[in-house]
Amino acid sequence: MLLTDLLVDADEFATRTGWAIKPEGACKGDVCVPLPDTVQGPGGRVDASVLAERLGMALVRHDDQALWSLGPETAVTGRALTTATAPDLTLPDVNGRPFTLSSLRGQKVVMVAWASW
Repeated sequence: MLLTDLLVDADEFATRTGWAIKPEGACKGDVCVPLPDTVQGPGGRVDASVLAERLGMALVRHDDQALWSLGPETAVTGRALTTATAPDLTLPDVNGRPFTLSSLRGQKVVMVAWASW
């Protein structure tokens, strides 16, 4: 979930993550994670930094912009990336020549994966 502000509309948060903010906490399915009273801000907005901490979501800020990325929760799945560094891999480019991911080191890269199943 990309954010331009750390105060997020509770309904939007629920729509985009599946976590509904209820009196008992952040709930998804049968699981509810207690939240402090301070999570609720003005206008039904919730503090994404508190939610990230409680739900085990990665919260990363872009250094040059007022932009944050809120990653998937780990409180339910127990799974998380141990690093944001992609492994070095070599694949053929559109012309069939080998292309090594490490040749882009130091640059921002977006990787898109697709599978037919």
